[in-house]
Amino acid sequence: MENRATILVVDDHEVIQLFTEKILTDAGYRVLVANNGFEALGLLASHTVNLILADINMPRMNGYQLHDQVVNDPRWVAIPFIFVTGRTMDSDIRYGKELGADDYITKPFDPDDLVAAVRGRLRRAEQLMASAYRSKAQEAPHASVLTVGTLKINLDRHSVEIAGEPVDLSAREFTLLATLAEHEGCVVSPEELVRVTHELYTDCQDAGSLLRPMIRSLRRKLGYSAGEMGCINNVRGVGYQLIACDG
Repeated sequence: MENRATILVVDDHEVIQLFTEKILTDAGYRVLVANNGFEALGLLASHTVNLILADINMPRMNGYQLHDQVVNDPRWVAIPFIFVTGRTMDSDIRYGKELGADDYITKPFDPDDLVAAVRGRLRRAEQLMASAYRSKAQEAPHASVLTVGTLKINLDRHSVEIAGEPVDLSAREFTLLATLAEHEGCVVSPEELVRVTHELYTDCQDAGSLLRPMIRSLRRKLGYSAGEMGCINNVRGVGYQLIACDG
């Protein structure tokens, strides 16, 4: 699953960019490329990124400065961050690790070593996310029934009612609706929803293509006419949001 993730490569040397991009693309990853930290921040703001590979010595904003921006932004703090650099002194390596980077790879690197590091960090990020969800569920066992307006979702029984009437949903439709209900009032990105419903890392465009028919089907099954958003609000360019349903 992790080889469908999107990797952001940040390096001002075109040869290194192309070499790294080819290695990761051949391994099945999607790759975004930035020449410096400023470009990287722009890509982070407009794309879902699952891991960052960054050089240190870059113009305008170096790798250390980029790392500082990433770890201090709640949108990106959980993204694994790996320094890939020609700075091989022990003091440089120690400093990079002290900053909290997930790994420190020195150039020149073996392609297999790079892919192994990326795969391992992505897998670890998935494990941490799963652990966080389990901990959240254990801390709030009473939340086995989610209620949003007249919509009631029983997570244990895998059942849905609206205004007391049962609603028959597919497994993925149920997962989609439950995920939106768990984030009631908040906008959830298409990429995150597809990650939960399909166990798939993909970009916004592909995620939207997978979600749109499911959203249309959900709205119909919840009693809304074609063209009506109902309780599933589409925030254009951002994602979907569940709001209180009328009876």
